[in-house]
Amino acid sequence: MPNVPKTPARQIRIGEKWYDFDAAAKSLGTERAAVIRELIDWYLREPGAELPPRPTRKVVLEARRARESREREEAGE
Repeated sequence: MPNVPKTPARQIRIGEKWYDFDAAAKSLGTERAAVIRELIDWYLREPGAELPPRPTRKVVLEARRARESREREEAGE
């Protein structure tokens, strides 16, 4: 079957920071899943694994403000 992932999806609860994480990952030209895999490899001390690059705090705060603004608009505030 085409496009079948090699591993099953796993679920975890993150909260609102998940959306900020998405924006931060995209700002560095990657995606959340790739960053998580890099963090896991580093945490498990896999050979050659390094911590992934991090965005600036400004990127995170801007993403958070934009998300909160959208949420307020959607709530009719």
